[in-house]
Amino acid sequence: MKIVAVSSMPDKTTLKLSFGKWFAFACGWAGMRPQPFETLGEPSQPGATRMISFGISRLLLGLLLVYVTRLLIHHNIIPGNSLGYIITALLLLIGFSLILHFGLLSISAGMWRLQGAATYYLFRRPAAALSITEFWGKRWNLAFSEMTSIAIFRPLKQRFGNTAAVFVSFVFSGLLHELALSVPVNAGYGLSTLYFLAHAFIVALERTIQKRCPLFLANKTTAHIWVFFWLVLPAPLLFHPQFINGVVLPLADLSPISLPQ
Repeated sequence: MKIVAVSSMPDKTTLKLSFGKWFAFACGWAGMRPQPFETLGEPSQPGATRMISFGISRLLLGLLLVYVTRLLIHHNIIPGNSLGYIITALLLLIGFSLILHFGLLSISAGMWRLQGAATYYLFRRPAAALSITEFWGKRWNLAFSEMTSIAIFRPLKQRFGNTAAVFVSFVFSGLLHELALSVPVNAGYGLSTLYFLAHAFIVALERTIQKRCPLFLANKTTAHIWVFFWLVLPAPLLFHPQFINGVVLPLADLSPISLPQ
């Protein structure tokens, strides 16, 4: 992904990176933009310790949530039926997201800032998003959105227009998620792509809504409900039962649960 992002940068982009800085960017940072590492080795960037503290707190909270989930299952408080499967999957997905997305990646960004690199949060308060467009473009997994924007969206937008570029970008995201969520368990093929294709339609719909009914998403309560609804309702397509039973539960050292009918 980094090779794609860097090789797709405009020719006028100039980078001042030594081999050591390139190596640090390539192997030690999840972001797709190498520019933050131009200042590596200079005085610490502001906010580094706050970023590390934030990451540690989320890491511990995620570990606690996974541990509590295991206790609840061990003591049969969470039933071993379809409802129990949903509760378990939800708790573990949140827990592992806290550990990785908000914990380890934030700690990594803070540690690099201590070394002078201008790294940043890759997950920026996603719960504050007021539209699906804002969620995917500015708040969730900026590393992926940066790469997609540089390598796919911008070139296609110039040639085929915004709508076509949006749909291809979301389909591309779906295909990569197939590699992460379907290939490991050899099941659920097409579901991740369908999830992101649905979100491409939602993004297109939001453009129409903002033109014809701008007050709808201008209301924060309505906007938050809108975003939450479209993220959660089709989520089983993305995190399908085979992935939950084949990857998520084993990571928590739990046995598979009967799949919901």
